[in-house]
Amino acid sequence: MPTYEALPRFTTDLDRLTPEQRHRFHRTVAAFVEDLRAGGRFRTGLRVKRVQRTSGIYELTWAPDGRATWSYGRVVIAGTPHVIWHRIGTHSILDRPLAEGPRTGRRMERVTDVIM
Repeated sequence: MPTYEALPRFTTDLDRLTPEQRHRFHRTVAAFVEDLRAGGRFRTGLRVKRVQRTSGIYELTWAPDGRATWSYGRVVIAGTPHVIWHRIGTHSILDRPLAEGPRTGRRMERVTDVIM
């Protein structure tokens, strides 16, 4: 199961979503995790792609105007991808896709726990 860390900006952004938006994101992350476990070839519907003018930052589409930015981090458990969640919100987060500020430690929960 992939590991993750959620940067403080992501957590703040997540708290601002409506319950319906969080529910939609939950469903999308379940598919995202499935695809990570299967080798990281993401299904077309997730619209995972690199954010332009960045290095190693990707976006995940979870609603028509819902995006989350993330990157791969240093592997914590051998053979298991580690995801760093940066931002979540509307398409406008792509203007500033990176979370500012220091990381707040490395959590060892599963990626799906970030939204539960």
